[in-house]
Amino acid sequence: MSKVDGAKSCAPLRSERCNQDTENQDGSFGSKASDMVYILTLACDDRPGIVASVAGTIAEFNGNIIESSQFGDPETNRFFMRVKFGADKGAERADLLNRFSEVGEKYAMQWRLYDGDKKTRTIIMASKTDHCINDLIYRTRIGAMPVEIVRVVSNHESVGALAKANDLAFTYLPVNKENKAAQEQALRGLMAQDQCELIVLARYMQILSNDLSSDYFGTIINIHHSFLPGFKGAKPYHRAHARGVKLIGATAHYVTPDLDEGPIIEQETERVTHAMSAKDLVAAGRDIERRVLSRAVKYHCEHRVLINDGRTVVFT
Repeated sequence: MSKVDGAKSCAPLRSERCNQDTENQDGSFGSKASDMVYILTLACDDRPGIVASVAGTIAEFNGNIIESSQFGDPETNRFFMRVKFGADKGAERADLLNRFSEVGEKYAMQWRLYDGDKKTRTIIMASKTDHCINDLIYRTRIGAMPVEIVRVVSNHESVGALAKANDLAFTYLPVNKENKAAQEQALRGLMAQDQCELIVLARYMQILSNDLSSDYFGTIINIHHSFLPGFKGAKPYHRAHARGVKLIGATAHYVTPDLDEGPIIEQETERVTHAMSAKDLVAAGRDIERRVLSRAVKYHCEHRVLINDGRTVVFT
């Protein structure tokens, strides 16, 4: 089973047994309470028969498609798909994997099958600024996204109080030129120890090494307080103010060795005026940053983001 590196517009999949509008005995629609819920993501070269093969395979397990999205990229001839479906609890996961393996081999797919109800185990890293990490903790606590925060990591001890107040494990990893490699090795150890699948940089103001960025590509999300590709690097609001911009924004993206150049997941802008100072822009930007980052994390953890070369396909 290989990871998807990629995902057609939101059009429903249907078959005789896979009907989004199936009515349950209790009058509700969608998968039955007795079903196991799965999410299938895939990417491959576009050709006829892919959708039919996927829908047919789900039907073999008395499956019911809850949500389906597809996109065919005309520039690259790549096809991307995300399907959320319910299957009888009597269906063995191993049998599902075997059947999808056959379909995947037939179409040379990169694909993955996720448990739809499983939360993504996540480490959040932050420095001194806490608006993004506060927002993520709150949204997770109220069940607004399928995330399990297992640890907070920071290069500043002050963040420990926030972690403690929310009953979260905290690890202090101060970083300087001499210990950066050792501290990143410690972070790798925490990822393995905690069995984490995602790192969120919630205004973590340290640049990760090329090796770490490459090894964890697609599993580290950063929020940059700028509407990339403009104003990369440090103090983007101050540089934006100096240029007299009329729009500010924030960008959530996957981390790559190229600073602030990773595939973009989500962005948002807000209009500003000549009367606003750089400090005003920073204040306005905080709300944008937390909204953009939380949406990006939610999309990722719901397996809605598929990487398409240096871009992303995001099924919202």
